[in-house]
Amino acid sequence: MQPNFYDVVIIGGAVMGSSVAYHLLAAAPQIKLAVVERDPTYTRASTSLSLGGVRIQFSLKENIQISLYAQELFSRLEEEMTVDGEKPFLNFRPQGYLFLIDPPGRPAAEESLALQKRLGCEVDWLSPDQIKKEFPLLEVKEFVGGTFGPRDGYLDPYALLMAYRSKAVSLGARYITDEVVELIKSGNTIEGARLASGQIIHSAIVVNAAGAWAAEVARTSGVELPVVPIQRQVFTIKPSRDLERPLPLVITPSGLYFRSETGGLILVGRSLEDDKVGFDFNWDWGRFQEFLWPELAKIVPTFDTLKLVRGWAGLYAQNSFDGNAILGLWPGLKGLYLINGFSGHGLQQSPAAGRYLAELILQRPPILDLSCFGPKRILENRPLKEGGVV
Repeated sequence: MQPNFYDVVIIGGAVMGSSVAYHLLAAAPQIKLAVVERDPTYTRASTSLSLGGVRIQFSLKENIQISLYAQELFSRLEEEMTVDGEKPFLNFRPQGYLFLIDPPGRPAAEESLALQKRLGCEVDWLSPDQIKKEFPLLEVKEFVGGTFGPRDGYLDPYALLMAYRSKAVSLGARYITDEVVELIKSGNTIEGARLASGQIIHSAIVVNAAGAWAAEVARTSGVELPVVPIQRQVFTIKPSRDLERPLPLVITPSGLYFRSETGGLILVGRSLEDDKVGFDFNWDWGRFQEFLWPELAKIVPTFDTLKLVRGWAGLYAQNSFDGNAILGLWPGLKGLYLINGFSGHGLQQSPAAGRYLAELILQRPPILDLSCFGPKRILENRPLKEGGVV
């Protein structure tokens, strides 16, 4: 095979692309595989800028199954990702996820909880008194209860990304620092990609793992994806007094979320209707002061005095069609595989999604059937329903 000819080319080398690369090479070591990543520092990758959350509290069966697999995997992934005796440190902390439920949200939350329990999840309904006893800092008078997953938690997102990347490289993946400017096709068949450097790499199989840039990449082949880059801002605060114990990741009905971080810090964020669409990485301290702090102090009264330490902005690769993954072969263009549109859930879904896409490419029976996320549903206008707790 000539130097620029590959069995598989993956566009995007963050956690999704690197997970696909790892799973392909772990299952089929003989394949020749290249990953094109324009920023090997991953400074603006959604992976690096995420909070690293892992939760089972979804209301769509397949999303729950994906997270159950992730929970099980993260207990042993450091061993699996060891390269030349060096073991990655993912720093998974099962501090739990607590969704606070108001009266209007109770029916959907109870329905989701019942499904989670049927699927074997460790998650419980807590009354306001139980929440107050377990987490005395929280003011819960306006809530009817909450759902708590004690095995949920968070990990170091950059460490997970680098673990997959390093392992893929050790198995033979070639990472190319460049940018894909055009997908090359002949009729209804993919043939490779043209890079910003002018180089052309040839392959009958191309994987779009470009995250928030996925739609731009797909458009060069005439494929329109409902994936838009939406800015999300996160703020780091220092309470006026140290907490006696770490907080879980708490999510309110409005979407406000906060959790403990190392060093006595708290991370806070919330998606707002006027969040910017586009590739904007600027953050605004006034956003925290005006919109987030008042609600935060209402739920955690001791946070009425605090210090805003820093903030940052990252991008959701938001699937504007239904908020769920777009995973599989694009109909009508042979050889173009998609792993896009995870809408903020990508980090925790990367192990199962990467494995599933590798199984599709290698034409092997999937361990976990994720066919509901196939891109054909977009063309047929069949959105997936993720109700209740999202």
